[in-house]
Amino acid sequence: MKLVVREASRGPGPLQGALKVLADLKRAGLIKEYALGGGVGAMRYTEPFTTVDLDVFYVPISGDLAAGLPAMYAYLRERGFEPAREYVVIAGIPVQFLAVDALTREAVESATEVDYEGAKTRICSAEHLLAMAARTGRPRDRLRMAMLLEQGKINRLKLAGILKRHGLAVAFAAATGKKA
Repeated sequence: MKLVVREASRGPGPLQGALKVLADLKRAGLIKEYALGGGVGAMRYTEPFTTVDLDVFYVPISGDLAAGLPAMYAYLRERGFEPAREYVVIAGIPVQFLAVDALTREAVESATEVDYEGAKTRICSAEHLLAMAARTGRPRDRLRMAMLLEQGKINRLKLAGILKRHGLAVAFAAATGKKA
């Protein structure tokens, strides 16, 4: 399945449904906070492109990740959303829930709130998305980095600080051929 973010003028689509469920998870007290990353997050700063899933970075309610995921999955199952491999399919969209680490926690905490077709959501900054992509380093991440650097308005000082704090300056330079 390929996910393409639709223009708002076309009316609500599956992404809006998935975003509402994410907000419900937070309201239900199953996650503290979340933000979108990956391809859908990057499209906030670039021209649209195709992606296969929705990457959701979330801050668990407690430090006990093992206790949080079963409760979250049970909540989603009660609403008819079933896990499929590493995803939970919500409104027809494969959603991957990724608990935060130091880099992604910082990204979630500083995420920007946006409105998508009437559904409020949070999206990681372009600078954090670049750092995450540098860390992962897959070919599609390098392509996304090139798009973000070309099309996004990147705060180079902010990016340099993120890369330095998380030890990713070398990975970024290797992936892009550039310094932050």
